[in-house]
Amino acid sequence: VQLQACGGGLVQAGGSLSLSCATSGSISGLNGMGWYRHPPGRQRELVAEISRDGKTQYADSAKGRFTISRDNAKNTVYLQMDSLTPEDTAVYYCTADTLTWEMGTPIAQRHWGQGTQVTVSS
Repeated sequence: VQLQACGGGLVQAGGSLSLSCATSGSISGLNGMGWYRHPPGRQRELVAEISRDGKTQYADSAKGRFTISRDNAKNTVYLQMDSLTPEDTAVYYCTADTLTWEMGTPIAQRHWGQGTQVTVSS
């Protein structure tokens, strides 16, 4: 599975950005998808995740400002980010979880995209 994230960039505080992440390659058994971010000088953290049937979870910092969604037909996950602040500056990574079976054994994997830079100026 390969993930291609796009949509990052530079925006002023209070502005919005939309990220998208499309999957390609062998995508059998695709389940949850999500977004993580890695702020400068801090550890990578979960932003939001969405199950295949649309259940969502958000980090406290994202609640009320970010919206995660997905298009199962396109195997694509989106992140709409509104009311951005400089604290949202980070490299954003998308993830895709797959569950496949090999000789009767379940194989769960998390696949990561290459990251897209989001910079919010004050």
